[in-house]
Amino acid sequence: MKIAVAAQDANTVSQHFGRSACFIVFEEKDGKVVGKEVRDNTYTAHAKGECDGEHDHHHDEPHSHADILNALHDCDIVLCRGMGFRAAEDLKANGIRPFVIADEATPDEIIKALLAGTLKASATFCRCHE
Repeated sequence: MKIAVAAQDANTVSQHFGRSACFIVFEEKDGKVVGKEVRDNTYTAHAKGECDGEHDHHHDEPHSHADILNALHDCDIVLCRGMGFRAAEDLKANGIRPFVIADEATPDEIIKALLAGTLKASATFCRCHE
C-alpha cells in the first residue's frame, strides 16, 4: 500500500492539500514502511501559479484535479491537515482515501501513528472550494 502525505518539507505536514510543496509517498508492507519517495507538487493549480486571491480560483470556473489525481494514482491514501471538499470527492472517486488529520506531527510520525492505528482524523473537509 502507498500512502501520500501532503507536506511543506520533511518535517511539516501541509495545512492544505493543494498548496503543499511536495507529497511524501510512503510504501507500506506488512505494517512497516519499506520505501519512501518525495514528489514535488507541480500538479495543483496552486503549485503552478494559476490561482490568485485568498480562495485561489473563480467559483464559477472550477479547476480540474486531473493532474494531481494522475500524480497520486498509485497511492491508496492521502493525508494532510486541510483539503477542499471537491478534491476529497475527486480522490475518493479515483479509489484514493483522503484523510484530514487532527494531529500535528512530522510526516514520519503521522505514518507511524497511521500504521499503529492511533492517528486521529478530523474527517472535516473545507467546503469553500465547492
